[in-house]
Amino acid sequence: MSDRAEFLGALRDLSTRRPGSTDLCGAFLRVLPVTGASVSTLGDPIGTATVCASDARSARLDEIQMDLGEGPCWDALSTRSPVLEHELQRSTHERWPVASSALRETGIAAVFAFPLAYGRLGLGAVDLYSDDPVPLSPDDVDDASALAGVAARHVLHDALRSLDPAPEDDVDAFSRREVHQATGMVSAQLDIGVDDALLVLRGHAFATSTPLREVAADVVARRLDFSE
Repeated sequence: MSDRAEFLGALRDLSTRRPGSTDLCGAFLRVLPVTGASVSTLGDPIGTATVCASDARSARLDEIQMDLGEGPCWDALSTRSPVLEHELQRSTHERWPVASSALRETGIAAVFAFPLAYGRLGLGAVDLYSDDPVPLSPDDVDDASALAGVAARHVLHDALRSLDPAPEDDVDAFSRREVHQATGMVSAQLDIGVDDALLVLRGHAFATSTPLREVAADVVARRLDFSE
């Protein structure tokens, strides 16, 4: 089980990480009994790429799943649930038989994948690797899930920062009031701060290629509810 003080420190450091920094993996290694970590985006809306990897082997394990289009990271994203395999060398998976074989050939003993998601947006996955066939405890799973949620916020924020023009450039004065109202509604729906609520709105607009003002109008009119 992760030490609470150490976990809270890692969570704080990850939450306050500088925009644009690629160090999203260190927090996972700091508090979890794993030897490698990677964060990747998978498919829409951001594309498929490795955001960070703690070492060359973790990057290679990530690459295997991306190249094959199957594996625990894809399952974690599609199911929005952790995928926990602590005896990889002894197991086979009907859902990803080729990736399972390729991962076993690297000698890795365990792989744990956590969905990288923010609001309704599925962005990718966090993969954790271990040289030892040791399972994660329930507290470890909760800690990894919490860290993955913070990492997802950074990944989405960085993607939106790279957009040109900025997501709010097409919002007029009237629409800004509607965006402000929608932000408050999303904040209440998801029990998050207004900055994060605006990030959810912008992320949804980005993922669906919809103007921010239209997304806000749908929220205000209750056609779109992020709590569902």
